Amino acid sequence: MSPPAASTNPLSDLIAEKGVLLADGATGTNLFAMGLESGEAPELWNEDAPEKIVKLHQDFVDAGSDIILTNSFGGTRQRLKLHHAQDRVFELNKKAAEIARRVADGAGRRVIVAGSVGPTGELLVPLGALTYEEAVEAFEEQINGLKAGGAEIAWIETMSAPDEIRAAAEAAVRCGMPYTYTGSFDTAGKTMMGLHPKDIHNVANDVEQPPLAVGANCGVGASDILSSLLDMKEANPDGTIIVKGNCGIPEFVGSEIHYSGTPPLMAEYARLAIDAGATIIGGCCGTSCDHLRAMRAAIDTHERAKKPSLEDIVEKIGPLRNKTAADAADAPKRERRGRRRA
Repeated sequence: MSPPAASTNPLSDLIAEKGVLLADGATGTNLFAMGLESGEAPELWNEDAPEKIVKLHQDFVDAGSDIILTNSFGGTRQRLKLHHAQDRVFELNKKAAEIARRVADGAGRRVIVAGSVGPTGELLVPLGALTYEEAVEAFEEQINGLKAGGAEIAWIETMSAPDEIRAAAEAAVRCGMPYTYTGSFDTAGKTMMGLHPKDIHNVANDVEQPPLAVGANCGVGASDILSSLLDMKEANPDGTIIVKGNCGIPEFVGSEIHYSGTPPLMAEYARLAIDAGATIIGGCCGTSCDHLRAMRAAIDTHERAKKPSLEDIVEKIGPLRNKTAADAADAPKRERRGRRRA
């Protein structure tokens, strides 16, 4: 099934229509609640339990999402090899996109299908054995499958290494797909490989086509991702920025992980994200449809206010879990109003 006729930039078209877009919530957390076992590959459910993936997407659409991400985060051959499925990359990604496409086409309104592309799990040369060209080829194989199934955008997410972001972006361009990318700023306010939020805009400068949007996802909590948003917006005030933050803080309750975020907290996160300059707002780990409904209502009713300070964010959402990247000497200067430096 092919995507509906549109311009080459479906994301900007919908932003022009609606102003701020709501992305979807957590894939893994919700699939675990449906019975996915620890260690299982969610991508295999595209063939083994497609009705559950349909329900996941349908629930997100019913909660008001404007963008749904395909169940393909671990869809490269490097990750699928862990489940002896490295020869099924194209078919599993194609199936992921077809399932999401069917749900989007039946929504009765415009819903964008974004092909989720996560990291390979390998380190690139010189830190690891994966060459840049091998990474490009792996992502190209995945994105070709997503495109064949009806995905409209390559949604490159939860990245840490700039080289891997570039490889995925180059693969998207080779496949003729527009793309976005987000980093996970979960290590002292930077990615694990040291990428600062203010530098996220420049990662794909040498790729033939620029991204439609860049930003942050996952990380350690809503306050921290909003702190990263302030840095990203200050570095590029005109950029289209994505934030897809975790639903509060993960905590063990017995043997299970629970997230501290409530629907009212995630609604407040959405309002602050709008005021801080985000254009696409969603939830990552722990974000359920109840959270998304609250975020949808917040986006639809919020009247944009002044840009929040870091103190405003902490007061409304809760304390930062990490030292912020902006504590570094080379960070953009912004108001902290007495916040103690770590």
